[in-house]
Amino acid sequence: MKKISISIPCYNEEENVVPMSEEITKLFETTLKDYDYELLFIDNDSTDRTRELLRGICEKNKKVKAIFNAKNFGQFNSPFYGMLQTTGDCTICMVCDFQDPIELIPQYIKEWENGYKIVIGIKKTSKENPIMYKLRSLYYKIIKKFSDVEQIEHFTGSGLYDKDFIEVCRNLNDPTPFMRGIVAELGYRRKEIPYEQPKRRAGKSHNNLYTLYDAAMLSFTSYTKIGLRLATFMGFFIGLVSFAIGMVYLVQKLLHWYSFSAGLAPLMIGIFFIGSVQLFFLGFMGEYILAMNQRIMNRPLVVEEERINFEDWPEENIPQGFI
Repeated sequence: MKKISISIPCYNEEENVVPMSEEITKLFETTLKDYDYELLFIDNDSTDRTRELLRGICEKNKKVKAIFNAKNFGQFNSPFYGMLQTTGDCTICMVCDFQDPIELIPQYIKEWENGYKIVIGIKKTSKENPIMYKLRSLYYKIIKKFSDVEQIEHFTGSGLYDKDFIEVCRNLNDPTPFMRGIVAELGYRRKEIPYEQPKRRAGKSHNNLYTLYDAAMLSFTSYTKIGLRLATFMGFFIGLVSFAIGMVYLVQKLLHWYSFSAGLAPLMIGIFFIGSVQLFFLGFMGEYILAMNQRIMNRPLVVEEERINFEDWPEENIPQGFI
C-alpha cells in the first residue's frame, strides 16, 4: 500500500488545525481508503492554542505527527523543513487555512499515479482582495520577464512531490529555500492543476507588507540579475547624460561668458538626483549581499523544540545540518 504524506505548516491557526486534520482523515477513510497516510503539522512557534490542540490530535491519531519549532523561522524555512521530514512515497504540501482546497488532494494523487513526479496547483482565480490578486499577477509577470529560470505564475507551493524530488530537496542544503523557484529550476516534468483560491476558513492572514516584500526580494535576488544589471545600465546612462549636459553648459558659458548664468539650480538638482539613484541601488545590491550572507552562514533551516509521533523516524535519517 502506497503511503501519502501531507505536510501542513501552521502559525496561530487554532481555529483551523482541528477541522483540517478531520477533513484530511475523513478523505483517507473514504475516497482514498486504498492509501496509507501520515499528516505532519509543523508549528512555527504559535502564541495561541495551536500547540495544545495539536497535542490532542496527535494523541488520538498516531498517524498525525507534529514538529514544534523553538522560534518563528519564517514563511519559507518552516514549510520546507516540514516537507523534508515526511516518509511517504509522495508528499503533498498545503496551507492550514483551507485556501488550498482539500478537493485538490485526489486530483494530485491521480496525476501522480499517471506518472508525474510533481503535480502543482495554480491559482487561476481568487476570492481574495482583487487588488492584491492584480498586484500578485503584476509581480509574477515582472519576475518571469527578468528571471534566468522559468517562473510559475500564481504557484504558491501547494502541490504533490514524489519522494525522488523530496530527496533532491534534502540534498540541497539551502538555508534560504524558495520552493517556487526550486520546483521551476530543479523539478521533474510537472502537471499543473488550475483552481480557484477560496477565502480563509477562519482567522486572519499573517501575510503583511513586510512578508510580501521579503518573498519578492528572495525571488529577485535568487533568480534574476536585473537589479545589478539595471544599476550598471542606469549608471552608464546617467553618466552619459550628465556629461552631455555638462558639455552644453560649458559651450554656452564659453560663447556667452558674461550673459549666461547657470546658477546653482542645475548643480543641486543633479546632486540630489544622482544621490537618490545611488541610495536606491545601494539598497538593491544590499538585498543581494544579504541573500549571499545567509547562504554563506549556512544556518539550520529550523531548530526543533519538540516532535510528536516520530517513533518510526530514525534520528540518523534526519538530514544533516537541518537540526
